[in-house]
Amino acid sequence: MKFAAFIGILVILFMIGMPVAFSMGISGFVTLKLMWGETVNIGIVAQRMLYGVNNFIILAIPFFLLAGKLMNTGGVTQRIFHFANLLVGHMKGGLGQVNIIASMIFAGMSGLAAADTAGLGMVELKAMHDAGYDSDFSCAITGASSTIGPIIPPSVPLVIYGILANVSIGKLLIAGIVPGFLVGIALMIMVTIYAGKKGYPQNPRATLGELWTAFKLAAAPMMTPVILIGGILTGIFTPTEAAAICALYAFVLGCFVYREISLTDLWKILKETAHETATITFIISCAMFYGWVMIRSRMPIVLLELVTGISTNPIVVLFILNAFLLIIGCFMETIAALSILVPIILPLLLKVGIDPLHFGMVMVLNLMLGLLTPPFGINLFILSKISGLSSLRIARATLPFFIPLLAVLLLITLFPSIVTFLPALAFGK
Repeated sequence: MKFAAFIGILVILFMIGMPVAFSMGISGFVTLKLMWGETVNIGIVAQRMLYGVNNFIILAIPFFLLAGKLMNTGGVTQRIFHFANLLVGHMKGGLGQVNIIASMIFAGMSGLAAADTAGLGMVELKAMHDAGYDSDFSCAITGASSTIGPIIPPSVPLVIYGILANVSIGKLLIAGIVPGFLVGIALMIMVTIYAGKKGYPQNPRATLGELWTAFKLAAAPMMTPVILIGGILTGIFTPTEAAAICALYAFVLGCFVYREISLTDLWKILKETAHETATITFIISCAMFYGWVMIRSRMPIVLLELVTGISTNPIVVLFILNAFLLIIGCFMETIAALSILVPIILPLLLKVGIDPLHFGMVMVLNLMLGLLTPPFGINLFILSKISGLSSLRIARATLPFFIPLLAVLLLITLFPSIVTFLPALAFGK
């Protein structure tokens, strides 16, 4: 009865459009009432919710959000795109390759795939349209390359996973570097093959002088990931402090160096950041309560027995979880999926010997694919709004680019050291 209520109420609330946080809170409370009856203490509910956000690490989220928004508004996207264009625009696929390199650079500043799509997307789609690229390809590669955003540090989804799974945020952020570059390389190979068949234009090769000039214009914002990663690796500051320094650096660049952020822009950015932070924090708060009720109801034990009844081989379990997450990603937003599923899956990982650090990267990359799949792929809706194409048309155009994305997902699933060797090198075992 309690399991049926726990899952059934959540699904029903999702279906009627109830916000994620309220859905988790209500279903958790109803389940608690079924388990404890009249003895439920509302104070305990409040304490469990407060416990979920009483965490210094959570401060990294608003700072990463703020840094990304400041970079998006402060003219940084145009500088990055111009530099990437001169760097790889002469390759097969031209602006398709530029799209990927620009996303890889911007990934070191934004921390969210949606920020990449909304910020760089407008610049990239316009440039590709003006150069004669068809809209389907332009939207497809813009959407596919945006998945790099939450993989290369900083990453809001990885911070949330770290909080829920009690995994070092510093290790998670460093762990994303190699998988992020692998995604970029795989997409560039796919664009080369695709462009060869379609005959897309290539730009003339830039001179060293042009490259140097473009690099100088883009160098300051490109220092953001250097500051972030360098500070964490050297122990100068924690991931949370690194997020604050990145936000301060973005503020100085936008307001005083480039002078492209007005007081009106700044006020709008601060309001948007506050709103998004409150939303994410409330989701985490309700997720912590939901996870606590989940543990009390023994649901993770039921899942553990179910999966281990099939196999206790870590690789087999990872494939089962990957298949499950690929389906979930089609219907659930990333932060909601992390909030609900991490507390359920974590005991299973520990039981069969899967490193939660490794699985964190597998899970986040897996859920990034969900941003490009109907019916609820958020990046499809953003691209649809920017380009004027239907989200289903964009989803169809994106299908070929699932091949490199799934190939990298398979690679990091089968070879955990791809994810774990850099954190081990930086922080020790």
